[in-house]
Amino acid sequence: MRIAEIYESLQGEGLLAGTPSTFVRASGCNLRCIWCDTPFTSWAPEGSDWLVGGIIDRVLAGGTGHAVITGGEPLLFAETLDLCAALRQAGVHVTVETAGTVLPGGQIPPVDLMSISPKLASSTPGVDVAGSWAPRHEAARRRDDVLRQLMQAGRWQLKFVIDGEADCAEALEWITALGVAPHERRQVLFMPQGRTADELDRAGRWLQEACQRHHVGFAPRHHIDWFGNTRQT
Repeated sequence: MRIAEIYESLQGEGLLAGTPSTFVRASGCNLRCIWCDTPFTSWAPEGSDWLVGGIIDRVLAGGTGHAVITGGEPLLFAETLDLCAALRQAGVHVTVETAGTVLPGGQIPPVDLMSISPKLASSTPGVDVAGSWAPRHEAARRRDDVLRQLMQAGRWQLKFVIDGEADCAEALEWITALGVAPHERRQVLFMPQGRTADELDRAGRWLQEACQRHHVGFAPRHHIDWFGNTRQT
């Protein structure tokens, strides 16, 4: 399993924000979001191959009791199934962060929280980007069949990166198509797009009001405020 980095920090986003966690960042992705904040796992993937046993030892040594399997796209790797199962067997709380477009070996990994970030149309790169990534990304980014399966794995959250009113409208249409019930909307989170604290603050002002209107959660990107846009945070 190709790993870009493993480190301890605070979870900066979503329902478990503020939780001390060990992050296992897989390298490799089937999408190419134009605003990707981890290009070293997608546009120019880096890292080294780890055995599942070595990853488990490193997570347990971190001592946080929470593991976040993230990326890149960790569900590209069949090893994610064994990794999640072994960590939970060891008593570690496991979150998987995924775009929700693939299943490893057609199976759902055992998790405590499935954190899904569906990619809206605004994530698609321009047609002039090398590698024909615009049509490839657009064709791969929405897999409602996969999303529905992942949402049945147990506790879940949907995190949408929002960059404008059009994104709000698309996200609302999407959760309706997925059959999200009114009482489940607290598990739907809208997160502002931005790379700096100032950008997120400006975007967050109008987005918080939109979240109230649409009865969904607002998800600040706390780690940018806490640490800045730096790696291993």
